[in-house]
Amino acid sequence: MEESVLCRRLGGLTFWRGQLEQILLDGQRRNVEIRVMPNDSEEHATLNGPFTLIETAKGRRIAYVPAYKASRLFTDRATVREVEEQYGLLRAQALTPRESLAFVEKLLGET
Repeated sequence: MEESVLCRRLGGLTFWRGQLEQILLDGQRRNVEIRVMPNDSEEHATLNGPFTLIETAKGRRIAYVPAYKASRLFTDRATVREVEEQYGLLRAQALTPRESLAFVEKLLGET
């Protein structure tokens, strides 16, 4: 998640606090990893837009890249691998899960 998104108080203070509390709850789940990309990061692997990596029950990997009027679903191994590399870089550039949850807790404490 982008730090800037977490800092926007859309919907008012009560709604925003509820969203942050839900992020903290979800971050405690064993199958969920919350990572925050700080605003002051000098590198960002995904400035060209969002993507979703999917692995089917049979182990097939797919990359979905949403775009206005031109979303794409990639199944060829070379393209999926490129998207997986972007994901790896993004994870390395973002805060760790522990740091990310601490950041969200700090935001809650500032209100």
